[in-house]
Amino acid sequence: MRQQVIFGICITAAFGLSACGQQNGEAEVERALKELNVIDESNLNDVMATAADPNEAVSYFRRATANAPDRIDLQRGLASSLIRAKQNAQAVAAWAKVVDHEESTLNDRVELADALIRNNEWDRAESVLNSIPPTHETYKRYRLEAMVADSNQEWDKSDSFYETAVGLTTRPASVLNNWGFSKLNRGDHAGAERLFVQSLQDNPKMFTAKNNLILARAAQRKYSIPLIDITQVERAQLLHTMGLAAIKQGDVNVGKGLLREAIDTHPQHFEDAVRSLRALENNVSN
Repeated sequence: MRQQVIFGICITAAFGLSACGQQNGEAEVERALKELNVIDESNLNDVMATAADPNEAVSYFRRATANAPDRIDLQRGLASSLIRAKQNAQAVAAWAKVVDHEESTLNDRVELADALIRNNEWDRAESVLNSIPPTHETYKRYRLEAMVADSNQEWDKSDSFYETAVGLTTRPASVLNNWGFSKLNRGDHAGAERLFVQSLQDNPKMFTAKNNLILARAAQRKYSIPLIDITQVERAQLLHTMGLAAIKQGDVNVGKGLLREAIDTHPQHFEDAVRSLRALENNVSN
């Protein structure tokens, strides 16, 4: 009898252990799947925030934040996607919400300042930047500080901030181009030319810097394209820019020659240059 009772207990325990093992296994599977879903979602969020079509990314993060309104990573995704979609006013509101979140960082304030500058709210941007401790030294923070100083025509501060920003990045082409444009606006054409050359040394394909370089040289009456990496179409466009700059400075004959060269250089019909030359010739004849 005792043997039967013991045997029954053992059978019951065996079934219990089996059930317990099955439950533990299911729990482990569910936990693994949950972790996998988190990884997949994180990857998807990264893709949507950086590589997806900006408007699709905005729609995605709007839905995501509606389902999880307290998650700051999704709020950041929405705010950055609005910037990419050039919906700057809405981006300002989105980044302000991120900054108000209890888990926000100083980088979030920098992003808010960036959104404010894009929305032409310079005073608010300056106020936000002033609220960031000076110990928070990042490339983007100082690039924005330089742009605000430019808007206030505080040139010494601007130069200092640009120099600091250049020292905080391994790819300074963009900030060097901005610094050069600042010099161009001040009338320091030679200084601007040097900075645009440096920008192109870092990124030889940046057409904005190429165009700005031509403007800086033309302002010094240097009507030639320096040795830079350009396509035939870009050469035609730069000759067009140079021609217009020459005409604006009163060097009309030089400008007309450059416009004709631009038309001849372009591999297709160069409508903008043709229109500029025709308008100039009609004005002279009248």
